[in-house]
Amino acid sequence: MPLPTITTPTYELKLPSTGKKIKYRPFLVKEEKILIIALESKGQTEITNAVKDVLKKCVLTRGVNIDSLPTFDIEYIFLNIRAKSIGESINVRITCPDDGETEVPVTIYVDEIQVVKQKGHKADIVLDDKMTLRMKYPSINQFIDSNFEVNDDPNENVSKTFKIISECIDTIYTEEDAWEAKDYTAKERVEFIEQLNSKQYKEVERFFATMPKLSHTIEVTNPNTKKKNSIVLEGLADFFG
Repeated sequence: MPLPTITTPTYELKLPSTGKKIKYRPFLVKEEKILIIALESKGQTEITNAVKDVLKKCVLTRGVNIDSLPTFDIEYIFLNIRAKSIGESINVRITCPDDGETEVPVTIYVDEIQVVKQKGHKADIVLDDKMTLRMKYPSINQFIDSNFEVNDDPNENVSKTFKIISECIDTIYTEEDAWEAKDYTAKERVEFIEQLNSKQYKEVERFFATMPKLSHTIEVTNPNTKKKNSIVLEGLADFFG
């Protein structure tokens, strides 16, 4: 007679980017092992890939492409899966900014952490009185490529910036026509970005700078100086170190 199967509970959440409901389950010991190995490596790419692998196993709703989800969706899903797997609170040590050295233990409750959308953030960028550029959020893979591949060559870094911007173009449209970015080559999309003037380019930069992000503000008192500090934690790295 085979050993019995343990029933795993399922839960539901809404994706911050779209509001779509998805079902998920807690991660199991075998998946936690993947995360521990990645964390011990301390490599950002290894950790991110481990998180993606776990999410692919734990998200039960069909048609959810983890590789194409925005970074803040990935972080929010992982945070909730972690809460149902390990516990609803996270213990962290915060360095007080007033002296830069005193560490204070803080407990953060997962249900208090939200994806914050900045006021005025918009995906549609009006280029002129006729043309509008619609952007989409970078995937986790694009985020890694743009943030963790260090290069000392400024020309290479500029090229990388243009590349990620071009990959995040969704549509260019006027009242009469629309151009779907997926129908054009990477070279053609980069050439389009190179046509922008400084004001238009700053609006594109603003889209990225004000993207939704996992965020939580905490108040801590430095036990040595007695000074109160307000600290904003953003992204998984701040919550898990």
